[in-house]
Amino acid sequence: MRSIWNGAISFGLVSIPIKLMNATENHAVSFRQIHREDGGRIRYRKVCDLDGEEVATADIGKAYEDADGALVPITDEELAALPLPTTKTIEIVAFVAADAIDPLQMETAYYLQANGAPAAKPYTLLREALKRSEKAAVAKFALRGRERLGMLRVVDDVIAMHGLLWPDEIRAADGVAPEADVSVRDAELDLADALMNTLGAIDLDSLHDDYREAVEELVTAKAEGAPAPAPARTDEGGGKVIDLMSALENSVRAAQEAAGDAAGDKDADVTHLKDRDQPRKRTPRKRTKRASA
Repeated sequence: MRSIWNGAISFGLVSIPIKLMNATENHAVSFRQIHREDGGRIRYRKVCDLDGEEVATADIGKAYEDADGALVPITDEELAALPLPTTKTIEIVAFVAADAIDPLQMETAYYLQANGAPAAKPYTLLREALKRSEKAAVAKFALRGRERLGMLRVVDDVIAMHGLLWPDEIRAADGVAPEADVSVRDAELDLADALMNTLGAIDLDSLHDDYREAVEELVTAKAEGAPAPAPARTDEGGGKVIDLMSALENSVRAAQEAAGDAAGDKDADVTHLKDRDQPRKRTPRKRTKRASA
C-alpha cells in the first residue's frame, strides 16, 4: 500500500515515526457525463465570472466568502504561517474506552505503519498497551490543510486510526424521532426478539454489492454488443404495514424457513395470533461480555 502521509505519533515524550495509508478503497462503478446526441464527453472549465475568461490552475487562488457574500482573499503563504503543531504529528491527547466514541463521529479509516526499524519497538509498545488496556487513543493530526481529530485502536497486529468529526460537527437529532405517543406491547417485543434471534449472526465477508455486479454485467454486455441482461424480479413490497403483529409473525416464519426448521425451533419462540393477547412471562437474557476494540 502507498503511504499518503509521513510523520510521527506523539505518545508523551515518545515519538514513533509512522507512515499513514488508507485502510479502505472505493469499488463503486463511476460514470462520465456525455452528450446524448453524439456521445461526446462533457467537460468542465473554470471560468472567471467577471471577465468570462477560462482561468489556468496556476492563476486560481483561495478566498473566504462571508455571510454578506463578500470574498476575502487568503493566500497559501498566510495559511502556512498559521500555528499548526500537528502538521507532521499525530498527537495523542487522551485514552478512553472504545465505546465512548460515538460512531456518528467516525470518518475515513487509516493504517499506521512503523517507519523504519527504530520505530518498531515504540510502535509495538503502544500497540500492546492499547490491547491490554482495552482502550482507544484520541489524537489530533493535520491532513490536507486542516487539523482533524482521530481515534487509534488495534486491528489484528496493526494500529489503525479513524478520522473523527469534531463534536460540534454532529447535528442534534431534534425533530427526527416520531412525535406521536406510541406504546409497544410485550408481545410485539417478544416477536421482534424472536425475529432477531432467528436471523442470527452473519459473516460480513459473505456480503457483496449486488447492484455493482449488475452494473458491471450491463457495461460488459453493452461493450460487447450483446443485449442488456434481463431485469431481475423483485418482490413487491414497501406498502403500509396494517397489522404489525402479523408482519412480525410472517417475518419470523419466513426467516425460520430460510434457516431451516431445526434452527428456527432452537432460536426463536413465536407468539401466534391467537395467543398474542395472553400475557407471557419474559425470561431475562444473559448479558454477553463486550468484545474488546
